[in-house]
Parts: sequence; structure tokens; C-alpha cells
Amino acid sequence: MTPLQAGAKAPEFTLKNQAGVNISLAQCLKQGPVLVYFYPKALTPGCTVQACALRDSKAELDAKGVTVLGISPDPVAKLAKFEQKHELNFHLLSDEDHAVADAFGVWGEKKFMGKVYDGIHRLSFLINPDGSIHTLLDKFKTKDHHQAVLALL
Repeated sequence: MTPLQAGAKAPEFTLKNQAGVNISLAQCLKQGPVLVYFYPKALTPGCTVQACALRDSKAELDAKGVTVLGISPDPVAKLAKFEQKHELNFHLLSDEDHAVADAFGVWGEKKFMGKVYDGIHRLSFLINPDGSIHTLLDKFKTKDHHQAVLALL
């Protein structure tokens, strides 16, 4: 696993959000910078803490013109439950075949409780409106992720 680094061009993608609507990176970049954050699994404790903190920071992110896109390998229906249960206010995108995660270099070997498996690593990318990666965020706690993003802005 080799994640894309600052200065690299972000791969273009279009994925379905929690409502089944196609959302493309290009369309979001027209509005300003985009935070693409990859998370392993909807409705799990760490992913919920991270998503709710971003939800609660939406006004600050909006003031900076930042669009938030959360990407996981979950199906659309599970993303809809995640959004509804936690009143999330940004796009959650379904990358079931992990093609986008592969393109960003965030899909790879993981270890948990003695098991080795492939999955999404919790990494985030702040992407400039021109499509270049401004920053790779790779060292943060889920509860502090939103603060790391806001500090960059």
C-alpha cells in the first residue's frame, strides 16, 4: 500500500452516495477544495466518532468552501442507515469494489486481533480545486480528525 502524496493529481471518480445519486470528484472540485476521507466500515465506533465530528464541524468547513466526501466499501443501503442514524450532513460514497481506494493507495493489508486481511486504511486527502492533493492526513485519532482538517485550512 502506497498512498498518494501531496502534489500528486487525485484520481477522478464517480461513486453513488447514500441516496444512490452519482457524485463525482470533478463536480465537487468546481465548488472549492474537497476533503476525501476513507474509513473502514459504517456504523462502527471509530468511524461513527469521526463522521459525527465532521458533521458537527460542517459550518466551519462550509465557511472555508470545503466539500466532505466519506468513502468506504459499504453498500449504498448501509450508508443510508449510517446517515440517518447519526444525522450526517455530507456525502457518504460506496466503493464496494474498492477501485477508488486502490487508486488513492489506501487499500491494503491490515491486522486486527491476530487476523490479517485486506481493507481500507483510515487516511484522508485534502484536494485543491485544481485536482492536486494538498495534504495527505495519515496521523490522527478519529476523535481529532476534524481538528486536523480545520488546522490545515
